Amino acid sequence: MQTYLPILVRRYATELLAAKAQADGVSSRSVPELLFVCVHNAGRSQMAAAIAEHLAPGRVHVRSAGSAPTGELNPQAIAVLAERGIDLSTAYPKPLTDTVLRAADVVVTMGCGDTCPVLPGKRYLDWDVADPDGATLDAVRDVRDDLQRRIIALLRDLDL
Repeated sequence: MQTYLPILVRRYATELLAAKAQADGVSSRSVPELLFVCVHNAGRSQMAAAIAEHLAPGRVHVRSAGSAPTGELNPQAIAVLAERGIDLSTAYPKPLTDTVLRAADVVVTMGCGDTCPVLPGKRYLDWDVADPDGATLDAVRDVRDDLQRRIIALLRDLDL
């Protein structure tokens, strides 16, 4: 992880600056902004963001974050998405910030409970999705499939 730290810091700073420009109205957006949030940003929210990006490329902008992010992604989450041709290998856990929250149009929470702040004017969805941490590979596949079903419904609801 230390080898990639300068690269990740640069990517994260770029993402935060883009979110700030969106939240402040300085940068316009032509597609809905989806934010997927879970506790560690190592499994569910990362999987959901990657699936949404995969299913609606260019039709949504997607971010993920965690209320208490960990140091690395769940390797089983990476593996089960790879089975569907979705690459999660360059993703990394990020903290939930006011900036990314303000930039979002739709905020989907998964298990972060009261630690996820609620801002007026945002659409919030709270999905009861199993935590893949410590789960068997088959259980993580079930999480992936559950997320895909929910994301397809969300994209339909957004007319995408």
